[in-house]
Amino acid sequence: MTKGCVKIMALALTLAALLGLSGCGGSSAGSGKVYYLSHNDTGTGFNEDLKQAFLAQAQAAGTSVEVLNAKNDSNTQLDNMNEAIDNGAAVIVLAAVDGEAIVPAVKKANEAGVGIVRVNRDIADGKFVASMSDDREAGIMQGEYMAKNLPQGAAVLYLGGEMTQGVARMRWEGFKEACLDKRPDIKLLASADCSWNKADALKQMTLWLKVFSKVDAVVCANDDMALGAVQALKDAGRLQGVLISGVDATAPALKAVQAGTMSQTVMQDAKGQGEGAWKLVQAILSGEKPSQDLIVPFVSITRDNIAQFLK
Repeated sequence: MTKGCVKIMALALTLAALLGLSGCGGSSAGSGKVYYLSHNDTGTGFNEDLKQAFLAQAQAAGTSVEVLNAKNDSNTQLDNMNEAIDNGAAVIVLAAVDGEAIVPAVKKANEAGVGIVRVNRDIADGKFVASMSDDREAGIMQGEYMAKNLPQGAAVLYLGGEMTQGVARMRWEGFKEACLDKRPDIKLLASADCSWNKADALKQMTLWLKVFSKVDAVVCANDDMALGAVQALKDAGRLQGVLISGVDATAPALKAVQAGTMSQTVMQDAKGQGEGAWKLVQAILSGEKPSQDLIVPFVSITRDNIAQFLK
């Protein structure tokens, strides 16, 4: 049996175990109301793909879902949470703007018997179950790729997400563990928090390229930042020969890998996470009380296997 088959079987068994769990459901589970609270609906990218995968599953099951957009404002999301709770939500699927600020509302939902399913972003405290991926694994895959492909004495730059978030920290730690710790000859020139944002990454890389005459690789905690780095290198006429890695396997990043302007993207399975979140919601609506997170594996995508992932 291949490694991929083992992962798929493990995921299937996890889903079966989750749906087979019994226990007392939340007191409002009978209302059947489902809310999806997004941190910021941009209409594109990983979070949009995740949301749409979840909504497609809900629609197929005949379940109505109300989507509330916090527009990246933690106070707005607190209002959204209170609205959902006050309207008798059975389950809230939550992508938090701020994992600390949302805690009082999560605890209020817990007290009201409202199920919470976390997706993509941290929640610092309270009771919830998550459909997620192990972000350290993404960083490890990036680190392994760079450790294998970079020459002796290579110089690397790192663009991180919001480092207050566990997701960003774990991706960095995974990369450091698999690359910098194992290849001490590789020099980390600099790192910066670019808030998952292409424009910020473009600006930061443009500044760095004025300082560093040699750059062999740019490792980025998501694809948007990687594409910003690509643009900065291209504008400076220095893209040739630089290995660039991102995370999420967005459509633009897949095209960049195919074209050779990016060397790697690590697929965070938005569809798998969205469908997993729906499985957890189904369990809660059925009066069950899932106690285990659903872990969806990452996949490293390079020129060697890009054809499998292009639509």
